[in-house]
Amino acid sequence: MKRISPVLVFTVFRLLTFAVPLTALLLMQINPLIATLLAALIGVSLSYIFLRPQREQVSRELYARRHEGKTSPHAHDDEDAEDAIHTDSTDAAAARPASEHRPATDVASPADTKPAANER
Repeated sequence: MKRISPVLVFTVFRLLTFAVPLTALLLMQINPLIATLLAALIGVSLSYIFLRPQREQVSRELYARRHEGKTSPHAHDDEDAEDAIHTDSTDAAAARPASEHRPATDVASPADTKPAANER
């Protein structure tokens, strides 16, 4: 038996999440424009909540199709750049003499900013 495409399954479910609420709203004799807008909102909400596995499966399949047989020449460039930055910063900090390590700027505490009792 042939496997059903995840794209087809997801599309059918998405159409159903719109068509069923639309039909129900139209049977309740709601204005067609309002019924369509409400059905669209309901459909998006339902598909977001209940169709996550199908959506992820479609996403994986599309990614696999797009990258089939391809290897990226820049696959590790980002990791290499981060490693180089980290290595450079630790080397620079280690090479600096202890006398050059400066403490953070002094910040006045709230007690320092209060006027003295005799200055009032």
